[in-house]
Amino acid sequence: MASKPATEPATAEGVTILGTGAMGSALAGELLGAGHPVTVWNRTAERAVPLATRGAAQAETPGQAVIAHPLVVMCLLRAGSVHDTLTPVAAELRGRTLLNVTTTTPNESRELARWAADHDVTYLDGAILAVPEMIGSPAAQIFYSGSREAYDRFRDVLDVWSNGTYDGDDAGAASLIDLALLSGMYQMFAGFFHGAAMAGFADLSATEFAARAAPFLAAMTEGFADFAGVIDGGDYAVPGQQSLEFSDLSHIVRASEEQGVDPAPVATVQELISRQIAAGHGSEGFPRVYESLRRPAAQA
Repeated sequence: MASKPATEPATAEGVTILGTGAMGSALAGELLGAGHPVTVWNRTAERAVPLATRGAAQAETPGQAVIAHPLVVMCLLRAGSVHDTLTPVAAELRGRTLLNVTTTTPNESRELARWAADHDVTYLDGAILAVPEMIGSPAAQIFYSGSREAYDRFRDVLDVWSNGTYDGDDAGAASLIDLALLSGMYQMFAGFFHGAAMAGFADLSATEFAARAAPFLAAMTEGFADFAGVIDGGDYAVPGQQSLEFSDLSHIVRASEEQGVDPAPVATVQELISRQIAAGHGSEGFPRVYESLRRPAAQA
């Protein structure tokens, strides 16, 4: 194992990281910079060499990596790869803490937590809302759920990466919140792409459209808090709201079709609005669309 950096505090917690792709390398690199002993393993060994040159110990097998430290961080591609890697070393993991930051669905995270409990492993799930370059900066967000004891014990490690948020003992909660936020992001991007495709028929380049769209969309996000207040209050008839009938988007759908642009992004929103109008809620506020999403079977 490589010698410890001279800057390492005497009490620095050692960490094993399984998976040194872009994100795993960023996590390991920040820990090394903060003076933590780090052991790394990657299926393709060459990808871990840059970290080894910075002082990380490079294990030849997952078993060697797992026994090096009490905290084992999984940063792989899919839930299946987590099982493929950990199942053969379940005995070595016993008594340790597993932090999974592999992107998994909530139920996949819960299943991993059950697997860990069956093998006497403490489980903490982590969902990273950041790109690798953001790790270690205030812009990074990481959500944690599962073992509160593990979250508290390893805060000195977790705080190296970001100011994390603990979202409860349900192992699937962090994943659910992360994916919900990503859903909003990707649908916003899809709406931008759709708008750019429409504006292109007015000889407006995507770059020009972006210059107009960015400040407008940023201003519109200030309405999130008001929408959230209406949803949490459960009264969609609060005065002063834009009604569902006024929010009809069929003209945007038609304009898109007239230009030969697929209206799918906005047509989906129009369908959600139409469900609520058909159920007799046309005079209520636009946030009522939330009910079409939360209870689609009832459509009201």
